[in-house]
Amino acid sequence: MKTIKIFLGLLVTMAFVQCSDDYLDKVPLDTISTGNYPTTEEELITVVNGAYQPLQWPKLYNLRMWTSDIFAGNSIVGAGGGQDGIETTNLSNFVTTTDNEGVLDLWRGPWPGILRANIVLAAAEGLTINENVKNRSMGEAYFLRAHYYFILVRFFGDVPLVTTPQNASSDLYPARTPKAEVYAQILSDLEKAVELLPVKQEYGDADKGRASKGAAMGMLAKVHLTLGNWSQVVTLTSGLEAMGYSLNTAYSDNFNPNTENSNESLFEVQYVANAGFDFWSNENQSSWTSTFMGPRSSGMVAGAYGWNQPTAEFMNNYEEGDVRKNTTVLYEGCPDFEGVEYSASYSLTGYNVRKFLVPQSIAPTYDNSPLNFPVMRYADVLLMKAEALNELGQTALAETPLNLVRNRAGLNDITGLSQGQFRMAVLKERRMELAFEGQRWFDLIRVNNGQYGIDFLHSIGKTNASQKHLLLPIPQIERDRNPNLTQNPGY
Repeated sequence: MKTIKIFLGLLVTMAFVQCSDDYLDKVPLDTISTGNYPTTEEELITVVNGAYQPLQWPKLYNLRMWTSDIFAGNSIVGAGGGQDGIETTNLSNFVTTTDNEGVLDLWRGPWPGILRANIVLAAAEGLTINENVKNRSMGEAYFLRAHYYFILVRFFGDVPLVTTPQNASSDLYPARTPKAEVYAQILSDLEKAVELLPVKQEYGDADKGRASKGAAMGMLAKVHLTLGNWSQVVTLTSGLEAMGYSLNTAYSDNFNPNTENSNESLFEVQYVANAGFDFWSNENQSSWTSTFMGPRSSGMVAGAYGWNQPTAEFMNNYEEGDVRKNTTVLYEGCPDFEGVEYSASYSLTGYNVRKFLVPQSIAPTYDNSPLNFPVMRYADVLLMKAEALNELGQTALAETPLNLVRNRAGLNDITGLSQGQFRMAVLKERRMELAFEGQRWFDLIRVNNGQYGIDFLHSIGKTNASQKHLLLPIPQIERDRNPNLTQNPGY
């Protein structure tokens, strides 16, 4: 999808008059002219491409999704001090208020994508076009709508469930729908996506990065994992294994611009250099991760704002010989980065994230990193399978997928643990394997109804974290605009 993503910022006016930044400053479920639906195959594909675009934005994977590792306790903001990143610092200190800008981003980020997916689904069925294109487009829309709602429901709980494009006769002030109904819609959408989407291998180079059958199956497995439907997780993850997904030989290949969309990748948010858009705009096509996470004053990468500094507690969880350490983090005495020696003085904690840094030989300026963001990798699939098998009482069988991940990391097999011990082992493995990829917070809040997360946060000194913090507050500005939006308890 490297070719396609270059054009995501050039959205046709017919469908997106109210999906611009101005749109985001209005009620997120605004009106759209029902007379402007796509009528040709080319127009439909353009709208589908536009439905991917919000994933790229800072409101989601270019900033807010990965900063969830900060309030999950893996790292601190770092940055430039003062008010720089104060919204994330407040989230990580569990003093979040209803006017938090980061929370507002996470609330607003998915809605334009949901609207665009709804437009595709409303229009595609009636078009007389190539059936393969129609089915693929609908499958992509179902996948993306489910993905956006999965983000919303995990962060906020009950959210408005809108499955048709809004128009003048629609209820523009929808109430929150119980999360059980939202999850039911997510499951339904993903099941339809699995049915309609092609396998990854059927896409040509120009369509690389589009949602595939495997991406939908992986997301469906993650939803069932979140809901504790262990048998479904095993079935889906086994199906992905049969489809030919595998671990890259080198862990580092998952974070290399030259090896993107690999056989380990189920789904990535696509980025590209030299797309010609302002770095700070929604139309931007370049990744923020290297620029934001590069160690300040180090000269290692262009930009280097010093965000996302790992904690000593996180670092102490690395086992001796874990090869992921030198790919994931920078620490004093680690291998040089492009000939530059790391100094602990570059960070407030003495550590920086390494896995998303792009050398200046590839991205010579701060606004040009082409590095994709991994949303789901096969390593995640294996760890989901291990967790599900263990919860089903099949701990001995669960060792195999867990140890595949550990062995790639250069670590010895885990064997002979009790069910409870294995549960903690696989959660730790998820933490280290998926570090700084925006996964840890969702693990904290789903296990044992979030008590696992509260206990962990208390153990690292965040003793004010409580049950209410398992959900983010509904932004007050949105409640002011929509009086039917209730607030989460405790806010």
